[in-house]
Amino acid sequence: MLNNKKIKSYNEDIALIDEVLKGKKVSFDKLVKKYYNSINNLIRKMIHERDDIEDLIQDTFVRAFNSLHKFNKEFAFSTWIYKIATNICIDYIRKRKLITYTLDKEIKLEDNEIKYEIADDSFIPDRRLIEIQKEKILEKAIDNLPKKYKDIIILRHKYDLNYYEISKKLNIPLGTVKAHLFRARELLNKYLKNKIKNY
Repeated sequence: MLNNKKIKSYNEDIALIDEVLKGKKVSFDKLVKKYYNSINNLIRKMIHERDDIEDLIQDTFVRAFNSLHKFNKEFAFSTWIYKIATNICIDYIRKRKLITYTLDKEIKLEDNEIKYEIADDSFIPDRRLIEIQKEKILEKAIDNLPKKYKDIIILRHKYDLNYYEISKKLNIPLGTVKAHLFRARELLNKYLKNKIKNY
């Protein structure tokens, strides 16, 4: 049974979600503010690479924003967004895992030299060509961003500056950096959604 505090929080979330779905995007900022610390804590428990935590938090909110129309109001928004954050962390961990090979396999001896061959399963014909095409599409998408978003995306992803360094370099508040980065990623996500999926 939900207590009054949980019911109030649930109703507040549903009202904000309804506003966002009607086009009032600024209401999503209130959801970000409300759940930022919880998502931050959840991700920090799962991910140890501190430099990537802020990006994963941003990715969580971007994915939640873009999927908000799929949200089932029978459930709490908090449960839904924690699931998104968890899935993003799992994807991140999977991508960072190296391909490993067992050394229990039989080792061939050739002229008294130990030989152990590992197949190269990373080669895909035209991979470099595909990567170049994707890079061009991404560069075009970044070029089309409004300047305030473009600058932050470039500083974060090209020059690998952290949020604090971007704040100092552009002489804007840390909160503005986070908000602009969120909007920039949202715009890029919309632009790239159909363009890159064909590759």
